Amino acid sequence: MNERIWTAALAVIGDEILSGRTQDKNVAQLASWLNVQGIRLVEVRIVPDTSEAIVEAVNALRARNDYLFTTGGIGPTHDDITVDAIAAALGVGVVYHPEALAALDAYYATRGGLTEARKRMARVPEGAGLIENRMSGAPGIHVENIYVMAGVPHITAGMLDALTGTLEGGRPVVAGTIGCWVAESEIADLLGATERAFPGVSIGSYPFFRDGRTGANFVVRATDAALVDTCLAELTARLEELGYAVTAGGI
Repeated sequence: MNERIWTAALAVIGDEILSGRTQDKNVAQLASWLNVQGIRLVEVRIVPDTSEAIVEAVNALRARNDYLFTTGGIGPTHDDITVDAIAAALGVGVVYHPEALAALDAYYATRGGLTEARKRMARVPEGAGLIENRMSGAPGIHVENIYVMAGVPHITAGMLDALTGTLEGGRPVVAGTIGCWVAESEIADLLGATERAFPGVSIGSYPFFRDGRTGANFVVRATDAALVDTCLAELTARLEELGYAVTAGGI
């Protein structure tokens, strides 16, 4: 029986990402966190701050993955429209979540009070739950298989920490690397044959040009550490049979 693979997608929402004014850091931290949970990040889409684009992305990505994460667009200003767009995608209304209002009221009690703008951060699609935010009071949102989080990386990290252990997943992917001074085109057939000989394994080839020489690092990935080790040993042996020196851990 094939092993169940759990997948996730990420929709990065914000004109500031597309314009280049802000560099996204959430893709890497989400991918790393998901792998520990036994979930593979398989698709990332960056969308502008328009309702139509967000709705289309949400409906497409949530339908073909176990989980969909979004980052950005859940702040207090008029152009933070993620909540409204996700509610539209789900065909539900937007309501104030009482626990979110209470958390925001407590957070802003000594910071000028809970203004109408700040209350916007308590708005959720109808039927949604909350993701704890220990950093700034404004919670993330969980509705169906969608997880709506802040765009600020350190706040996103806190929300992911709050979610740790709550999502169902499989075994995490483990990896091992070897390096070799060889043009990948010279051993492409060997890489393909080795991958086919080890079901459940993927081999990534990452070429480089350094000090006037061509080389490549080969990353073997699987959910079984023993399988990764066995495949690495086989690939190393076959490269050495061809006369190439292999460096464990990569070059």
